Order: sequence, then structure tokens, then C-alpha cells
Amino acid sequence: MSARSFIVRAAAAFLVVALCASGAFATNGMNLEGYGPMSVGMGGTSFAFWNGTAAVMNNPATLGLLTNGMHLDLALGSLGPDVKAIVTTPGGAVSATSLSDAFYMPALGFVMKKNAFAFGLAVFSQGGMGTEYGSDSWMADPSQGANTALDEGLVNRSEVGVGRVIVPVTYDVNEKLTLGLTGDFVWAGMDLQMAMSEPQFQNLANPAAQTIGMASGTLVTAFGSLYEPFGGTGISKLYHAYFDFSNTSAFTGEARGYGIAGKIGGLYKMNERLSLGATYHTKTSLGDLKTENATLSMGVNVDPGVFVGSPSGTYQDMNIPVAGSISVKDFEWPAMLGFGAAYKPVERLLLALDFKYVYWSSVMKDFRMVFTADKSAENGAFAGLVLDATLFQKWENQAVIALGGAVEATDKLTVRAGYNYGKNPIPDKYLNALFPAIVENHATFGAGYKITEAVSGDASLAYAFTKNATNPGNGSTIPPVESEHGQLNWMVMLGYQF
Repeated sequence: MSARSFIVRAAAAFLVVALCASGAFATNGMNLEGYGPMSVGMGGTSFAFWNGTAAVMNNPATLGLLTNGMHLDLALGSLGPDVKAIVTTPGGAVSATSLSDAFYMPALGFVMKKNAFAFGLAVFSQGGMGTEYGSDSWMADPSQGANTALDEGLVNRSEVGVGRVIVPVTYDVNEKLTLGLTGDFVWAGMDLQMAMSEPQFQNLANPAAQTIGMASGTLVTAFGSLYEPFGGTGISKLYHAYFDFSNTSAFTGEARGYGIAGKIGGLYKMNERLSLGATYHTKTSLGDLKTENATLSMGVNVDPGVFVGSPSGTYQDMNIPVAGSISVKDFEWPAMLGFGAAYKPVERLLLALDFKYVYWSSVMKDFRMVFTADKSAENGAFAGLVLDATLFQKWENQAVIALGGAVEATDKLTVRAGYNYGKNPIPDKYLNALFPAIVENHATFGAGYKITEAVSGDASLAYAFTKNATNPGNGSTIPPVESEHGQLNWMVMLGYQF
């Protein structure tokens, strides 16, 4: 096959991967602990040594380490989260296990080096989050038995995925210094099915409470005029409020957004043994994630006559679905600053150390959704009204330390190992069982094998040690909920240099 024919086929493959690549449940907050098996196998280090075309997600300047020619990587990764949510009740602790236990991520990268310049194209999954608690879990019944006819069977599910199409360019300033940058097209998708109990709703809608978030808007005002605990007339009890915007697509979420970002990086070769790297990844410019296919359902005990102005004094349990659109406001991926060093004390041994600082606090202050009810007769008294709901997040910035080593066991076989630590960025007070991005410690292993002079294979395995954290609730109406999260992840890659 000619090089030209190969590139044409690779370009077609890019289109397929771009359609299929999705996010996954990540492990440094919502980021993966590393990108590409060469990096993951060494604890996620990557800033100062050749780690394949995954450099477009790490430090683009390391692409300059490629010798003249072209390099193509095809990769597939799987993340296997093991997540539980445990609620404390008067009868004891009740556990629910997330059904989302496998996420698959294809990736593809191509780079061409000619003299001082290198350029290419890549498609990678950035990261995300995802859990699913089934219709038989304790989360499926927000009223905890007060009305199982309305509450039973409410699936609670979240999935956030972010992917990138990346164009990198590098330039060798001289024999020691290489500079690199990327332009990134970013897309994001989100599914959410979230049931809230009456105490949680009251906390959001009552300005005197509001410890977990806040809710306002014309829909809240209209509901409050009927809701008797807030001084209204007609609705005696709220069994649940249920947000639902979700699809069955394996490729993208129901609410979607598109934007841009970029990265810059530098690599400096101090000598034949020591290299230093640095990179900065910009915050994305995605804006809002939107869908026209959303539902807000309210399970209530209500006097149906209030909706037509003729209250009967007879109450009944009803589920009131309101169809409309959702905007998840100002959803962005954070900036990141990183530094790294790679050192070869002897010919066949490589040691690496990276430090990165992720600016979560600038993008995860809160999770805000604006629901607008359709102006349809089916929505009745709530047609055209707006709910502006915010859940406080207040994530902290995250320092991540990664270290790893690689040994060339033979001329063909390289073995790798590493360790990665990223402090849990979520304050316990705002931890949500649907978004438990709390794991901290990772042990990683990997290997690479040179199949021929042109073809190589790499694989990695990462174990994220189980981490527990507990949202203490409010001490009275909202009970403590403990989240437990561990992972076992793998990645394989085939590389072709020509």
C-alpha cells in the first residue's frame, strides 16, 4: 500500500472515530489519569518523553521527538468503575450499586515529521462521569415509601462525555528546544435522570434553607402558590421532582454543546539523559449544553380542581409531567498547567515525574440547569414557565503527581509501572452520588512490544484504589449518603511508523 493510499484510509477512519469517541468515568476529577498506554503504564507521566500521538492530550511538544516520517496510532481503552451509594436510614444503611461498569473509548492519532516541523490530526476522549442506579435501588424511591405507586422505579442516571478533534503543530527551535501547540474542536454530551426528594426540593426553593443549591423562576413561583408547605393551596405533598433528559445513544448525550480549546507546550533536552517539559491547556469555550427533549415530573398529592379554579377539597396522588427544553449553563472543561522531567540513569531505563495543576474551581462552582416548559396545552398551568435550578459543587483545584518508569527488558520488549495521585476535588458537603469523582490513588502497569521495525503494540492496566467519601446531609431531613468508588481500566494501542 502506498503512503498516499494509507493516509486516505486513515483520514476516513478519523471520521468514524470522531463519531464513536465518547467520554468515560475519569479518575483525576473528570480527567483520565493518563492518555495513551505508554503514558498510563508509567503512572500518567508524559510531559518530557515520547509517548506516541497521545502527546496531543499531554504535551504536544513531545511530538517533535519523532524522526522524519509518519506515525499512526490506533487505540482502544476501557474504564471499569465500581461505584456504590450508601444511605443511612433509621433502619440502618442501604446500599445501591451503579450499573454503569464499563465505558469504551476509541482513539486515533496521526503525525508527520519533516525536518524541524511536525503536524497531524487526532481524535481522543477527554473524560467525564457516569453512574446508573436502577429502578430497584433506594434512590428510585425519593419519598422512601410514602408513595411507592408514584416513586417506585425512578432510574437515577448520569453520563457526561467530552471528546476532541485535535490539530497539533510542533517546531524544533534548535537541537535542544521544541515548541508545540494544538487547536482543539471540543464536543460534549450529557444525560441526566435525577430524582429529588421533598426535603431536597424544599432546600432548593426555600431562600432560608438553600444549603445544597437554589431554585427560582416562574415555575417555582407557580408551584409555590399551590404548595401548602410554602403557604399555597392545592398541593399537600411533593413525593418527588424528577429531571429527565437522556437518550440511548452510545456516542453522545441528549444535551449537547460544541466549542474550541487549545494547548501549548515546550520540551527542552538538557543532555542525552535528561529532558524537561511544560504545557498549558486552555479552558474550553463550550457554553451551554442544550436539548429540546426534556421532562420535569412532579409526584404530588393534589386537589385536581385547583388547576381549573374549582378546588373540590378531595386530594389524590398524581404524577404531573411537564415537557420542555433544558440548558445546562456554562459547561466548560478546566485549564491545566503541567511540568515534567524524564531521566535515563542508564541506557535501558527511563524514569519520569510529572506535576499538573487542574483549575476545577473555575468551572465546577455549581451545576446549573434552566428548564423551560413548552407552551403546550398538555403542560396546563405550567406551560411556558421557567425553572432555574442550581446544585452547589464548589470543587477545589486539584494537584496531581505522577511518577513512573520503563525498562527495556529486551530489544523488543519494554515493561512499565507507575503511580498517580490526585487529591479528591469535591468537598464532602456537596458530594452527589450521581457524580462521585473522588478516587485519588492509582497503581499502573504496562508493556510495549516491537512487532516489526515499523509496527509496535502497547498496553496498560490501571487500578484506582477504592475511595470513600460521605455527604453528611443536613442533620435532619436529608440523610448522610456515602459514595464508594474504585476502578480497573485497560488500554491497548497499535502503532505504525512509515
